[in-house]
Amino acid sequence: MKSERRSTKASTLGERILKVDHAGEQGAVNIYRAQILVARWTAPSLVPELQEFKSHEEKHRALFWAELQRRGVRRCRSYWLCGVGGWVLGLMTGLLGRHAISATTVAVERVVLGHLKAQLRDLSGKDDAAVHVIAQIVEEEQLHHDQSASHVQTGHVWSKLLSPVVAASTESVIWLGMRL
Repeated sequence: MKSERRSTKASTLGERILKVDHAGEQGAVNIYRAQILVARWTAPSLVPELQEFKSHEEKHRALFWAELQRRGVRRCRSYWLCGVGGWVLGLMTGLLGRHAISATTVAVERVVLGHLKAQLRDLSGKDDAAVHVIAQIVEEEQLHHDQSASHVQTGHVWSKLLSPVVAASTESVIWLGMRL
């Protein structure tokens, strides 16, 4: 009897979403890694919070990876792009200081939360395992957004300049990941 081997290519919407979410978590881990590295000098009071956020993102990445492995699906082709892009974004915003770091997190999380909520709606009743994994991270992503928003001054230059650029970049990476 010949053993069936499942293709490592994502074949369902749920699998494509899980792959992109996993890659996005790699980007988030690297944003925080780079910000922590630089924030020791530019925003030392934020370092404990950034370390906490990074640990959450590492846990989220592991959840998505475990589900992808369970399904026999490889990671997204954009995984390394997200990692490098996250590192560069984290390094640049870390150098700009406390307000830029917080504004970046708010912008990224605003986009991510919108996508997570849409994913939960789109997959409800169609892919319960994917819904279960995605639902596990929403609360912590909301926490990242809300805590960071409490550090952002309304009308601060970094909020005005960074928010649209970071949000558009995040949307673009998600769009690209869903098509790779």
